[in-house]
Amino acid sequence: MTRRCGGRLPQLVAFDLDGTLVDSVPDLATATDRMLQALGREPAGEAQVRGWVGNGAAMLVRRALAGSAEPERVATVTEPLLESALNRFREYYAAENGLRSTLYPGVTEVLALLREREVPLVVITNKPKPFADPLLEKLDIARYFQQVLGGECLPRRKPDPLPLQEVAGPLGLIPARCLMVGDSRNDVEAARAAGWVSAALTYGYNHGEPVANCGPDWLLEDFRELIL
Repeated sequence: MTRRCGGRLPQLVAFDLDGTLVDSVPDLATATDRMLQALGREPAGEAQVRGWVGNGAAMLVRRALAGSAEPERVATVTEPLLESALNRFREYYAAENGLRSTLYPGVTEVLALLREREVPLVVITNKPKPFADPLLEKLDIARYFQQVLGGECLPRRKPDPLPLQEVAGPLGLIPARCLMVGDSRNDVEAARAAGWVSAALTYGYNHGEPVANCGPDWLLEDFRELIL
């Protein structure tokens, strides 16, 4: 980690949530399928939902209604239908959130070590904060983070750099000594635009595209590689 941040520990490490710290697809898929069935549609199944996650709840629901992540098909979903479906999804996901989600191997170990080294840690996710906070609590890792920014907390979300700038700017941190750890193009592009170092995990959710194609500064296959 020090090799990536000018030979010193980062001044700040920000983590994405879904697909980075937590495999939350089992709960998201259950809520999505319940929503689709309530609308008289066929369930999508976990494998399909796994390819739709990563851009917030509204986009997940849009993709589920379209039955595809293709932008042309997603654009055909009407706003009244989206609003109705999104309300149902939120209700179902609030009940499912954290029931089947699991931490990826090494997450607790790495977070504990970074806190021991007094590295400030935050979560920057496109997931709504009312879902992110309970999930972190249920998985017993909320205590490691000084701040959690959800997708609705600011006017713009990742891949826009605003959330990263919001957590680092007021502290006067040097962008090149801040690290964004994620699993998708959103994370890599947000870090690049903010001048941060990006670390991308290959096991997460990136809509079927290898995250290596996004050009991260650091490519990881295992979360524990962060502290090697």
